[in-house]
Amino acid sequence: MDLRKIKKLIDLVEASGISELEVRSGDESIRIARSLAPAAGAATTPRTDGADRSARTAARSPAGFVVRAPLTGTFYCAPAPGERPFVRVGQTVAVGDVLCIIESMKMMNQIEAERAGRVVEVAVADATPVETGTPLFRIE
Repeated sequence: MDLRKIKKLIDLVEASGISELEVRSGDESIRIARSLAPAAGAATTPRTDGADRSARTAARSPAGFVVRAPLTGTFYCAPAPGERPFVRVGQTVAVGDVLCIIESMKMMNQIEAERAGRVVEVAVADATPVETGTPLFRIE
């Protein structure tokens, strides 16, 4: 299964409100599960049916633009262990600049900046598991 199909399945699970989906195609299979209840103390953001992908992966707040994880996996701030991080606090980024990598199902997914600005916070430590919607960066 290619990454586009997997992302589409993730979007379908989110939009439908179901908690789990398993798809088999030949000898390949994928299972997508999500928690229906927000974590204790977590803020919830109401969604509208017409929300586009960028609205789901990032939120605009008075304190800046929050880049959120578009998928569940492991967050990596650098292209390889021991290498320089893609971005650091105080660095200016342009639209399309790579901010980090999220490894999901043994695939490395580059997460790019959807807005230009200055990185004011990196909210996740390197090699940390993240879920869809986890705040990763704040850009002003």
